[in-house]
Amino acid sequence: MIRVVLPVHLRTLAGTDGEVLLTVDGPATQGSLIDSLEARYPTLQGTVRDQVTHKRRALVRFFACGQDLSHEPVDSPLPEAVVRGAEPFLIVGAIAGG
Repeated sequence: MIRVVLPVHLRTLAGTDGEVLLTVDGPATQGSLIDSLEARYPTLQGTVRDQVTHKRRALVRFFACGQDLSHEPVDSPLPEAVVRGAEPFLIVGAIAGG
């Protein structure tokens, strides 16, 4: 099981509290993880990534194991600690300004 931490507004849309536990079919990548998230919570389709291009939304960032994975290719493997469930995969709303 992969642990996913969503920002509050996405947890509200999904109707869940706390971490989300997901299983991924095939290799564990950002893309397969988001596929699993959208399949389990259809209300999140299009919120994390564009539905047509499947690119990450500009104001959404991905973090795991203390690293920003936002610009990694979507088909690159997730860190082993995330796949084992030892560390969560964080989806963070990035807002700039002052």
